[in-house]
Amino acid sequence: MTVEDEQAIAESLRLPERFGVLYDRYFPEIHRYVAGRLGTQAADDLTAEIFLAAFHGRAGFDSGRGVVRGWLYGIATNVVAQHRRSELRRLQAMQRAPEGTLTGEQTEDGHEDLVAGRLAAAGVKDDLVAALQAMPDADRDVLLLLALADLSYQEIGQALDIPSGTVGSRLNRIRRKLRAALGGVNPLLGDSRG
Repeated sequence: MTVEDEQAIAESLRLPERFGVLYDRYFPEIHRYVAGRLGTQAADDLTAEIFLAAFHGRAGFDSGRGVVRGWLYGIATNVVAQHRRSELRRLQAMQRAPEGTLTGEQTEDGHEDLVAGRLAAAGVKDDLVAALQAMPDADRDVLLLLALADLSYQEIGQALDIPSGTVGSRLNRIRRKLRAALGGVNPLLGDSRG
């Protein structure tokens, strides 16, 4: 799909409707990633904003720097960063929520609530929320691109404009910090990808 994606961008410079191919192909997974970060209601608007930004910036796409999918995730991460204050408020609200209110069922608010419910049962929710809040924004972006979008190290590197080796070292550091914060429990990151 890489060549097809690049061709669609090139053709869309003359025929804007050709960009629709990329929208149709990547909208569901970009929406899923944003919904996991900010909830489905925010994802509806923000995913449209992401594709609008990609459409307006399509002439600047450089295939030498990576594939279209990674480029779109980079735009998505930047849009999510603009809404980071809201994300931190959601984490604070989750931390204040009584244990009985998190059922573990995925709600309209997204993947965070599902994870929070599972962690509450394991008794590590408060520690995880505190660790996520204390985490530098760049580390949180790497973690959530891996955990929610299931991107490879190379794709995460492209999305964040950092070398894939840096992604690996950040994830190793994040894993150590999360394990320490959770008393040796590692509920989210059991695998190692490259």
